[in-house]
Amino acid sequence: MEKYIYLKNTTDYSKLKVAGEIIKQGGLVLFPTETVYGLGANGLDEDAVKKIYIAKGRKQDNPLILHVSNFDMVSKIAKDISDIEYTLMKTFWPGPFTIILNRTKIVPDIVTAGLDTVGVRMPSGEIARALISYAEVPIAAPSANISGRPSGTNVSDIFEELSGKVDYIVDGGECEVGLESTVVRVVDGVPTILRPGKISPEDIQKVIGVVKIDEHILKNIEPDEKVLSPGMKYRHYAPKSQCLLIYSEDNEKMVKKIQEISKEYTNPLVISCIENAKYYEVNHKIIYGAKENLNEIAQNIFKDLRKVDSFHPDIVIIEGVKNQGIGLAIMNRLIRACEYHYIKI
Repeated sequence: MEKYIYLKNTTDYSKLKVAGEIIKQGGLVLFPTETVYGLGANGLDEDAVKKIYIAKGRKQDNPLILHVSNFDMVSKIAKDISDIEYTLMKTFWPGPFTIILNRTKIVPDIVTAGLDTVGVRMPSGEIARALISYAEVPIAAPSANISGRPSGTNVSDIFEELSGKVDYIVDGGECEVGLESTVVRVVDGVPTILRPGKISPEDIQKVIGVVKIDEHILKNIEPDEKVLSPGMKYRHYAPKSQCLLIYSEDNEKMVKKIQEISKEYTNPLVISCIENAKYYEVNHKIIYGAKENLNEIAQNIFKDLRKVDSFHPDIVIIEGVKNQGIGLAIMNRLIRACEYHYIKI
């Protein structure tokens, strides 16, 4: 049985020394970051990283992110860092921001899926940074969940699927952000968002003056395409039930469409904002938050997606949100969860 420690509402992280030693020795640790829970291993140990792929059932052409606690670690795993890349790191670190950098030879191929680049992040979650500091190595850590399932934002949601597959569980309560980090690669001097997150295109544009959004964020990836970022390829964030995403800037039209489609099924479930829930005459509803509070929706969406299968619906219909700020990240996750079954009115 794996070891377990609860660290919510404390600033004494000395007990993480044990978890740090487990990382050093090639073990797996489930731990919280400010975004989602991570499944961590020594990012410089090929055998340890293999355990992540096995535990998650993750395909090895899906690269991992290395988590660091200071800039000295960055200099060991990345090279030829440009002024723009440094500016982005100094602005958004520590925080929910991952940058794709040219890697050094010390980084194993298994971490990068054979690419010459590696994703690097310095989390703002104090538990995560303390764990990395005690481990004294960059920690490779994808989201803590079985591949394809919604990411874990608390231990109770993911305990059953990962218990027995890790050596140590660090419980830090609910994650603050609820969605994985923004992933950016600088291409020809322009920051390009490969995976949206809490750090929005608008945030980056304020700092650098220009930003691009990768076309695949709201679009499918072909099976033979190589990806630079986690979360771009394969069925992702999805419950077992069939899901359909519907969005319109006209709220009345969106509600009407959801009402129409829900009547075509015997046991539909609707995930919506609190303001619209009253309009849906269905047996099962999940409210993801207030319509204009995108941060609340982001924090709740993975938890809500994990709830739906318990109702055994024949369809899950989800209200979309505005593609602005963190709304872009929410829509990216929902489109993937719905396997691109998306109606925009």
